[in-house]
Amino acid sequence: MNPNTLFFIIIAILVIDFIIEKVIGYFNAKHFNDKIPAELQDVYNEEEYYKSQAYKKENYKFALWSSLFSFVAMLAFFFFKGFAWMDNIARSLSNNELVVGLIFFGIIMFINDIISTPFSYYQTFVIEEKFGFNKSTKKLFFTDKLKGWGLGIVLGGGILALIIWFYQLTQANFWIYTWIFISVFTIFMTLFYSSLIVPLFNKQTPLENGNLRNAIEKFATKVGFKLDNIFVIDGSKRSTKANAYFSGFGIKKRIVLYDTLIHDLTTEEIVAVLAHEVGHYQKKHVFTNMLISLLTTGFTLYILSLLINNPVLSKALSVDQPSFHIGLIAFGVLYSPISEVTGIIMHYISRKFEYQADNYAKEKYDGAALISSLKKLSRNSLSNLTPHKANVFVNYSHPTLLQRIKNLSS
Repeated sequence: MNPNTLFFIIIAILVIDFIIEKVIGYFNAKHFNDKIPAELQDVYNEEEYYKSQAYKKENYKFALWSSLFSFVAMLAFFFFKGFAWMDNIARSLSNNELVVGLIFFGIIMFINDIISTPFSYYQTFVIEEKFGFNKSTKKLFFTDKLKGWGLGIVLGGGILALIIWFYQLTQANFWIYTWIFISVFTIFMTLFYSSLIVPLFNKQTPLENGNLRNAIEKFATKVGFKLDNIFVIDGSKRSTKANAYFSGFGIKKRIVLYDTLIHDLTTEEIVAVLAHEVGHYQKKHVFTNMLISLLTTGFTLYILSLLINNPVLSKALSVDQPSFHIGLIAFGVLYSPISEVTGIIMHYISRKFEYQADNYAKEKYDGAALISSLKKLSRNSLSNLTPHKANVFVNYSHPTLLQRIKNLSS
C-alpha cells in the first residue's frame, strides 16, 4: 500500500471516531432535560435536579471544547509531521533503538501532559469546585501530577523497554514473550495494586471495630466469604464523591471503602454495596474479566506482530527509517476501530455482570438497601438519570440507575 494512502486512512479513522463520539454526546445532551422516570422521582428534589442539569450541561460543554482542541492539535501533529520531528530529536540523543523508543514516547507523554494539565486543572478547580465536589488543593493536584510522572517513567518506561527488547531479540515472535510478561504483570498488579500503588496517593487504614465492621463480618460469615482485609481510604481529601471497590483474590483480596461512602450511607446500605462487590467475586467476575482482557491483549499483540515490520507504517507518518515505536503509533490508530468494537463487547459483558452482582446482593442481603444506596450515590454525584441509549450502549460499563432499580425490584 502506498504510504500516502495509509496516511489518509489513518486520518479518516481519527476523524470518523471523533465525529461518532461527538454525535453520541450530542444525542445524550438532548436528553438532559428529560422528565425523571417515576421510579427515580425521589432521587432529586427540584433544586437538586436543576443543579444536576447545570452540572451535566457544564461538563458537556467543557468536554466538547477540550476534546475539539485536542483533536485539532492531534490532526496538526499528523499533518505537520510531528512524529518525524520527535523521531529526529530522539535519534539525535542516542543511536540505541531501545533508548530512542523510550525518548520518543517520553516526549509524547510530556507533550500530552502539557496540553491536558490546564484542562484537568479547570475541571478540578472550576467545575468540580463550583458544584461542591472538589476537596483537593493546588499543592495536592501538582503533587499527584509529579507522582504520576514518576510512575509513568518507572513502570511505563520499564514495561516499554522490556517490550522493545523482546522485539529486538525475537522480532516477529516478540508478541509471545510480551503477552506472557503482561499476563504475569497483570496478575501481580491485581494482587498488589492496593498495597503498592494506592498508598502513593491515598492513606488506607483498617476499618475500626464497631457496628459497621461487625455488620460486614456478619454478612461475610453468612455467605461463607473469608474476609480479613477491610480498609478505609481517604477519598475525601480530593472529592466528596463516594465509592467502594474490591481488589485482589485469594489471601490478597480486600475491600476498600471511601470515607465519603461511610459518611453518606447507613450501615445497611454500605453492607448492601459490599454484598454487590462480594457478588462479583463469588460469580468469578474478577477472574473472567482478567481472562478476557488477557486474551484480547494476546490477540492485539499477535496482529501487531504481523504488521510491525512493514516499513509502510513508518513512512505513512513521514519517517523513512522503520522503527518499532513509529510502527506502534500507526498500528494503534489503524487498530482503534477493532478496539472500539471489543470495548463495546466488554461493556456489554460488564453490564451483565453488574446485574448478576446486584441479584446476588438482593438474594443474600437486601435489595431495598442496595436500591437506597444507589439512589443516594447518584444524588450525591449529580448523576445523569436519563442518558441516551446509544451512549449507554457504547460507553457504559454499568446499567443505568433506572435499569438497575427495575431489575432489583422485579
